[in-house]
Amino acid sequence: MSEAQSSDELKVAVLDAALKRAPDEGFTDAMLAAAGKNSGAAAEMLVHLFPQGPASLVEFFSEQSDAAMERALAEKNLADMKIRERISTAVLARIDAIRLHKEAARRAGAFLLMPANAPLGMKLLYSTVDAMWRASGDTSTDFNFYTKRAILSAVYSSTLMRWFNDTSEDESATHEFLAARIENVMQFEKVKAEMRERTKDMPSFADVLKGFSAPKS
Repeated sequence: MSEAQSSDELKVAVLDAALKRAPDEGFTDAMLAAAGKNSGAAAEMLVHLFPQGPASLVEFFSEQSDAAMERALAEKNLADMKIRERISTAVLARIDAIRLHKEAARRAGAFLLMPANAPLGMKLLYSTVDAMWRASGDTSTDFNFYTKRAILSAVYSSTLMRWFNDTSEDESATHEFLAARIENVMQFEKVKAEMRERTKDMPSFADVLKGFSAPKS
């Protein structure tokens, strides 16, 4: 590494080298070591850049992909879109961010599905959908903050799995799958709204309990 090359630049270089090897080798210690060698990163520097080994590498891949998605979404006028269009645009932007490395992303997904890596997988999924909602202008701070992210986590992760198995050139199956998942969510939200409207004048459970007098001694 030259004196002018920063650790951030070297980290990106290692990731680029790793993404070329991952489709055949997966995310392993051996693959990371080879990617480091390809990028001119000494072993001690590689530990500094990726302290948790392949897990840190997968995390950096996800962070870089989220950043690319956010840049793409910043160029779109999401504020003028309906909510279902915002969700679709965000999910597809995230897929676009990993499109050139589809097989490497698939191997990263398999890595995160391993029991030992599941906590990291949940962390990265949350970071991705949180970035999607924030890019879409979400400012909620109440319970909706968490329900929105839980719902989008299910929509995005299931669509990603469908995309991994979509071999068509136009990816129509992925687009149709995503549209169906969003429609399911919208119907669910519609039912919830209708239930709230129907029950808004009904007494609460606490009010019902107040109607019972205390037992006489």
